[in-house]
Amino acid sequence: MTETGKTALDAFLGLVAEKGFAAVTLRDVAGAAGLGLADLYRLYPDKTALVAAFVARVDAEVLAGTPSQGDPEETARDRLFDTMMRRYDALRPHKAVLGAIRAAAARDPLLLLALGPAMRRSMAAMLEAAGVSSDGLSGALRQNGLLAIHYAVSRVFDQDETGDLSKTMAALDERLKTAEKWAQLVEKYVKMPDLKRPAPGAESPAP
Repeated sequence: MTETGKTALDAFLGLVAEKGFAAVTLRDVAGAAGLGLADLYRLYPDKTALVAAFVARVDAEVLAGTPSQGDPEETARDRLFDTMMRRYDALRPHKAVLGAIRAAAARDPLLLLALGPAMRRSMAAMLEAAGVSSDGLSGALRQNGLLAIHYAVSRVFDQDETGDLSKTMAALDERLKTAEKWAQLVEKYVKMPDLKRPAPGAESPAP
């Protein structure tokens, strides 16, 4: 991100925290950033692009804190827990912004739909940081599952005033444990032999 892009994004975040998402216009952002509207438009053509840039900035901060070598004793759930908690730590200074964006999305389904790709990319990045594949159909299911967990935990995070985000940690741990149990059940079911399938050479039942 260029310095101009960073300045514009910082201006946007400050305005949203102060005025709310719906009340902020691109002209407001350009003025606060000291840019011409055309210059801002070349960087961010709409507010959705600015939110996507904010999400990408948070992702980059989380990824920068990812250890280059994982602990072989850790499970995928352990790594996801650590990764997502780094994300909530990174989001902590921006609670007012998050609240404003969520409130706007709750009133505007089109905004929620527009933000979907950025959030799925973010969850894919979190999975990869935890050493969990985000590719293919199974990866898409993991992205959506982690996104559902994130939305549920975010409601706790929004109200969590504890110094160590202990309430958020408890909510995240509970939901990741539930997801792990479901994943194990699905994996076990997929590997189960089909008892209804006739053995090779067996006669077909009469019609």
